[in-house]
Amino acid sequence: MKKHPCINSFLANRILAPMCPIVKPIFRTVFRIKVTGLENIPSEACIVAANHRSHLDPPVLNAVFPEPLIFIAKEELFRAPLLGKFLPHMGAIPVKRGSGDMQALELSLSFLEKGCKVCIFPEGSRANPGEFLRPKLGVGILAIKSKKEVLPVYIDGTDKVMPRGKSFPKPGPIIRVIIGKPKDYSKENNYKEVAIKIMEEIKALSKL
Repeated sequence: MKKHPCINSFLANRILAPMCPIVKPIFRTVFRIKVTGLENIPSEACIVAANHRSHLDPPVLNAVFPEPLIFIAKEELFRAPLLGKFLPHMGAIPVKRGSGDMQALELSLSFLEKGCKVCIFPEGSRANPGEFLRPKLGVGILAIKSKKEVLPVYIDGTDKVMPRGKSFPKPGPIIRVIIGKPKDYSKENNYKEVAIKIMEEIKALSKL
């Protein structure tokens, strides 16, 4: 099997990747995932920016996108007993919350340059059900510095299937994933304004 250019891991390329064509459809069926906007996903590298309300959001996005996403994840998750062992094999980028993590930014930029799709949750942490948090600067910095298009994504229902405080998901409610049209912010120069604009694009999808 051809090695994926964005993930340099024997476990991911030889064991996890071959299982994806089987596991992804099952995952989408079990968790009742409804997707709109798949046609908006660009073939080239881009920044996937999604709202965040549950730990279930990353696997839901990976089940929806045709290729693996490189997630920017909080550093604490890499110390989790089981998840922490898998994250490095999934190409995840650890980021220190509450500080300007330049190493994580440079790594994200390098993945985008290689043609990968990098996923970031602009809010930086999980919001309460039905709510949005003010975006952090990170997504604005990444959008301007990388000069790559930003693909806004709205996720709804994961906070019902796996609410804050729960360790395991409980399938039942429908999960909606709405993928918007990619936008170019490369000519902008204000990180904060761009971060807010991206978050507004995500919010607009929630009204569809």
